[in-house]
Amino acid sequence: MAKREVDIVVLSDVHLGTYGCRAKELLQYLKSIKPKAVVLNGDIIDIWQFSKRYWPSTHMMVIKHLIGLIAKEVPVYYIPGNHDELLRRFKGLQLGSLKITNKLSMKLNGEKVWIFHGDVFDVVMQHSKWLAKLGAVGYDTLIIINSLVNFCSEKMGRGKVSLSKKIKNTVKSAVKFVNKFEATVCDIAVDNQFNYVVCGHIHHPEIRTVETEKGNVVYMNSGDWIENLTALEYHENAWSIYRYADDAVAQAIDIDKKKIKESPKELMASLLTELNMKRKPVIEDGGLKNIEAA
Repeated sequence: MAKREVDIVVLSDVHLGTYGCRAKELLQYLKSIKPKAVVLNGDIIDIWQFSKRYWPSTHMMVIKHLIGLIAKEVPVYYIPGNHDELLRRFKGLQLGSLKITNKLSMKLNGEKVWIFHGDVFDVVMQHSKWLAKLGAVGYDTLIIINSLVNFCSEKMGRGKVSLSKKIKNTVKSAVKFVNKFEATVCDIAVDNQFNYVVCGHIHHPEIRTVETEKGNVVYMNSGDWIENLTALEYHENAWSIYRYADDAVAQAIDIDKKKIKESPKELMASLLTELNMKRKPVIEDGGLKNIEAA
């Protein structure tokens, strides 16, 4: 199967290691494309809720696929979020084409793009981390309940529903938080003369132009791989939201769960062997030059 070429893919809020993660669908998507660069924009592995008792083969296969991209020298930037913030202590680490950084600044087609996860603007994260972690557990539990509700709903011919979306859309404080988050991000982006700002964190995929008192900026959010199953793609000088639900090609890809036999320890050994522990400079390929990691 010929893979669809994409210049840049931005993924966030995958939450590998949790019951709500849709790793199989993500793997199908990754196998359907040929990216020139990949940005993992936070909450890829959910370290907050990680458990040795729950790590399905499809979750391991996603990691394996990303390792394969790194082995092929595809630039992969890992920007830790709040759920994988432990990796922030490794800021600046580079193994082959993999680099861990807190944010990215790049120039594409003459325009400046700023990419970061977004939890830095979350007041709950900054002042009540225990409450944020409790909320994460509650959200994961809600997703499990939602799966059971959808199973019954589909059997009755009523289709799927999203309990978390209904809650977010009806609770005024949640709507207010999202609006304030987006406004804050855009104000700072304009102050720093960025044309585009890319975030994750709030699980709400979107591309829209935001007007501020000092100017306009295009706000983009990559969504998540729990409910929305979305990503951001940059190709032929344009950004777009990828939606798995609309991709019949990816959905048709067969995933053989028996292929993966490596334990996490063996997988890490495989990673180091493939990379050969060489610290190579990040590849500059065509329109992917002028990328600054900080």
